[in-house]
Amino acid sequence: MNKDRYIFSQIVDFISHYELDKCVDRYDGNKNIYNLSCRDQFLSLMFGQLTNLNSLRGIVLCLNAHPNQLYHLGFKTKKFTLSTLARANQNRDWRIWRDFTNHLIFQARKLYSSDNDFSIDLKNTVYALDSTIIDLCLATFKWAYFELKKSAVKIHTQLDIKGNIPSFFLIIKAKTHDVNFLDHIQFEKDAIYIMDRGYLHFERLYAIHKQQAFFVVRSKQSLSFRRIYSHPFERSSGLRCDQTIILKHFYSQKDYPAKSLRNSTNFTGLSI
Repeated sequence: MNKDRYIFSQIVDFISHYELDKCVDRYDGNKNIYNLSCRDQFLSLMFGQLTNLNSLRGIVLCLNAHPNQLYHLGFKTKKFTLSTLARANQNRDWRIWRDFTNHLIFQARKLYSSDNDFSIDLKNTVYALDSTIIDLCLATFKWAYFELKKSAVKIHTQLDIKGNIPSFFLIIKAKTHDVNFLDHIQFEKDAIYIMDRGYLHFERLYAIHKQQAFFVVRSKQSLSFRRIYSHPFERSSGLRCDQTIILKHFYSQKDYPAKSLRNSTNFTGLSI
């Protein structure tokens, strides 16, 4: 029963402690740890996220405000200190959280797969690729210098459209071009990848084709191609054309040696 239980402790019940412990043991996360276990480290950061706290100091102050309730929230630590939590975040193996995050994403995608409002009836898995820049303090993050005397990082995200769940993301320096994100993705067979024109790089797009996956990417006005065949389409759908094309530029053909592409309106993608 959930009667008289804190909401946070009810949310913690959805997390598999067995899977978390497997990730921790895989990288000896609790070796020589006496004050703050990896589990309590994770729960404290989860508490900060759910309560919209913007700093470790805020997390520590809120948790220590009612120390007698920590056990009922799911913590084994009786008192949190800022320095201990900061050192844990800095020194413990990041692969623990990578593996556990992948487990949580896998569980969430299964829950969303049976109930989604994706309006297009497709059996294929559909991903959207995009990036966003997050500004940082230059005094603290000098290694991430961006421009105009400020620092920033860029987060590249692969979003599962049918479940609105990020299936993969990568944090790198803000000056790195978007197209480099394609080098880090493991493309799934028969999956569809939707991108903007920042990802238009024929050599990398051909890598998607070789994995028997599909892509939809916005073309540039300078794209040089020749029409091979025009397909019938409904103008009421918003399309201006639906064509099978072949690239004309020498280097484009060299990077993308497949025989043809599919061009619809101002979007370019593989023939489906």
